[in-house]
This record gives sequence, C-alpha cells and structure tokens, in this order.
Amino acid sequence: MACMLYESMLLFGISFVATLAFSVLTQMRSGIDAHRPWLIAFLGLVFGLYFSYCWSKGQTLAMRTWRIRVTDRQGRPLTPARAVFRYACSWLWLLPPIAFIAPMHLSGWGMAGAVAGWMAFWALMSFSNPDRQFLHDLLAGTRLVDAPRHQGVPGVLPAA
Repeated sequence: MACMLYESMLLFGISFVATLAFSVLTQMRSGIDAHRPWLIAFLGLVFGLYFSYCWSKGQTLAMRTWRIRVTDRQGRPLTPARAVFRYACSWLWLLPPIAFIAPMHLSGWGMAGAVAGWMAFWALMSFSNPDRQFLHDLLAGTRLVDAPRHQGVPGVLPAA
C-alpha cells in the first residue's frame, strides 16, 4: 500500500503536466469546460501509457523504490499487451464503486467514503488468495515479486 501512495504522488505530477498540455492544446479555460470528459479520457490514456510502458520494463519508479517487480506467472517480463490488459484490469479498483454510487447523488465525502470502503475491501480480498495476489493480477496472469538490489550496475550507488 505504501508503494500505491508513492505512485499516486508520481501520478499527480504526470497528471499536472498532461492536463497543462491538454489545456493549452484545446484552449480549455475552465475545469467545467465542455472539454472535461475529453480531459478525463486523455488522462486515462496517459496513465495507461505510463503504466503499460513501465510494467513492460518490469517496474514503475515507485515499484523500484520499494523493490517490487511485476512479472507474468512464469517470472518473465510482461509483454506490452499483457501490461495493457493489467492496466485495464486495475480499473476494477475504482469503476465498480463509481458506477454503483453515481445514481445515488451522494455528497463528495459520501462518494469518497464509498470508494475508500471498496478499495479497502478490494485490498483485503488479497488475503483470501494463497499467494496474496490482488484480483486484477489474477485476471491478467501477473504477479508481484521481490526485485533484487542493484549490484554492480554502472551509475548506481550501493545502498548504505
């Protein structure tokens, strides 16, 4: 979960740059502009490209920090197609509660609570799996493994 928190901070920076580029290119003047659905779709695409690229190389920056690597079930690096599929499956963390609570017209705090509750339930479901895998990893045929420390890599200093 700490890796997820770190990843969200990195995504904030990526979304800032992507939103700036989108706003300049479309001359978007307000957050409630008619371009907003296109901005959300654009950010989903940018995030998909970021994660798919990093996962096909083995790790995102946050995963590298926490020494986690994503592989297929046989321990091989992900193909770009499998990385894209894993990204699509990872939306199960957010889409079901959003789709369920949208017609309820909850307040902002009510929606945040419902989404947080779903995410906590989703994370706790991993304890029912013998390998402690999340459902999106099971569906995508991927798994998270410990990454070895960098040893003897030029330009990388050993950890203290």
